[in-house]
This record gives sequence, structure tokens and C-alpha cells, in this order.
Amino acid sequence: MPPRRSRRPAPAPHLNEAARLADQLQAAGYTKRDVARIINRDASLVSQFYTKNKGAAFVPALTQVLTAIQTAGITDTTELATIAAGHITRRTTAAGTKARVRTKALLITPTGTGTGRAGAQAIASGSARLRPLIAEAARQGLRLAFTVRLARTGFLHASGSRTDSPGIRRDVIQRADHTEERSYGSATTGGFAATDFAHRVDQTGGDVTAAVHQWLVETSRIRPDAHIVHLEMRTWRPR
Repeated sequence: MPPRRSRRPAPAPHLNEAARLADQLQAAGYTKRDVARIINRDASLVSQFYTKNKGAAFVPALTQVLTAIQTAGITDTTELATIAAGHITRRTTAAGTKARVRTKALLITPTGTGTGRAGAQAIASGSARLRPLIAEAARQGLRLAFTVRLARTGFLHASGSRTDSPGIRRDVIQRADHTEERSYGSATTGGFAATDFAHRVDQTGGDVTAAVHQWLVETSRIRPDAHIVHLEMRTWRPR
């Protein structure tokens, strides 16, 4: 019987430039989620640097970020995000035009009215798309309210309890999947200071979901193991 041929190990996949730079940032102590925050994108996109060869548009920004870390000693992700923002350009299509990008689900109008929503996928990455809305609302001194959806069993108070959510602007919404939506804050009750929630978000490293979850637990509204599946933020200018 002829000897069996030994199998050679598969060659390591070739990393594109964006993935290589992301690896260097991770070697410097940053996570993929940190990298996503620095370039103001979802963490899923950073994973696609490795799996789908994406990220070419972010190479200049990531290069500048690495330079800032290595030569200037800048380590704060917010400062690094500011540096990156000036070097991010939209990719071009095969025809040479600027590629269309999906706009974020948030907007603050000149009157101070703004709305931002995060579903399951965005929540998994900390609802990062809502952070700029909260930060801008804090900068403008706006008020804020929010709606959360989670399993009914995750709430500590009965549906419609005014102890849980006084002054809600619409009724509790119960869904067929055994989840429930409840609103906290309104223009009638004055809502919350956006500056306070911006501070909470900063304390959780930019994780908006964690900041809201922490507030709900601290105020005895949900169980500590409850999982938020949908989050909506609303802003307005106080009169």
C-alpha cells in the first residue's frame, strides 16, 4: 500500500490593508467594537474587513489613528474618532461615482426635535448609531425620552403601571412575540436632561444600550437579566 500523503496546513488567509490596520489596533489593546466606534460604523463592518475584503475607504483614517496612537500617545477613542472623521471618504463605484450609503436613523431639526431607533442588530453593537444623537442633544441642552422593548417578564411592574412610566405619551404596546414596549419621559413631564444620559453613555464606554439598561435597573423598572430588543430615543427643546 503506497504511503499516505500528508496534508499540508491551509495557508493563512491574506489580510487586506484595512484588516491589517485593525489587527494593529487590536494589538494595541483596542477591540473590534472600539475600532468600529473610531470609524463611526457598526462592529459588523469591521468583521467584514476579514470576511468580505471590505474597508478600503477606511484605510487612510485607520492609518492616521495608528499614527496618533504611536507618535502622539493619544488613546481616547473619542479623540481618535475625531481624527478618523477627517480622513473617511465614501468609496467609488465601478462607474467612478460616489457610492450611495444608508443614512443613519437619526436627525435633530433646528427646533430640537430628533428621533433615533436601534433594532436587534444595532443593539448587539451597543446601539452606536444613537450615540451621536444623544451627544448632539446634550450639546444643544435638549430634553430626551426613550422607548424600550423587551420580554414582558423582564419588567418589574404590571403593564400600564404609572409607577413604572408616569406620563407616557402613548399606551403600553404588547406584541405577539411576548415582548412589550414602554416609554419613559415625555414633553408633558419634562423628560430627562440629555446631558445626564450623555454622561451615562460615556461611563459605559459609548454603549447606549448598556446605559439605558443600567438606568432601568437602578430605578427598579426591569430585572437585571432583562434583554432590550428595541430602543428609540426622542429629543426636543425645553420651553
